[in-house]
Amino acid sequence: MENTQTEAGLQYAAVRARLASPGPITVLHIGADATTVVVGDGAAPAASRTLAMGARRTARAYFQQSPPGRLEFEIAIEPVEDEITTLVGMLPPASTLHSTDPALRHIALLAGVAESAAMRLELDAMERVFSRLAAVIQGTPAAREGIPEDNEFVATLLILREFMHHLRFSSIVILSA
Repeated sequence: MENTQTEAGLQYAAVRARLASPGPITVLHIGADATTVVVGDGAAPAASRTLAMGARRTARAYFQQSPPGRLEFEIAIEPVEDEITTLVGMLPPASTLHSTDPALRHIALLAGVAESAAMRLELDAMERVFSRLAAVIQGTPAAREGIPEDNEFVATLLILREFMHHLRFSSIVILSA
């Protein structure tokens, strides 16, 4: 199993070093087997938490076919939501969301965000990618929607969507590693 706590701590340091202004940040790392969230408003993180869900772990636990069927996908949503909502009291007010995850960068590119060192993916743009995924799950060919058929991609997008939605982030800034 990967060491997501260490990876997330390194991401926090990398993000903090590149920010021009101080302020509270939340750094999201969606790993293969776990998702780690690190928060703080200084050079060192104030708190971190590892959630028992990751791209590979979620895909293996809930998706039997590729792409997953509608019922499989619906069943996966609840445990993802349950894990994410445990973070509500941990996040500092007015925190901005950041990541250096290549998979999130890929989602931003699918949403039409221009490639750059700091890519801002707005919630509505991410929701449009999620809607394209929903169309694929309901039978539209993945190639027609420009969506990968990889279930780890599906799980990553699901985790990101539920994270942004339930924790009320209007955007995420994805920095190049």
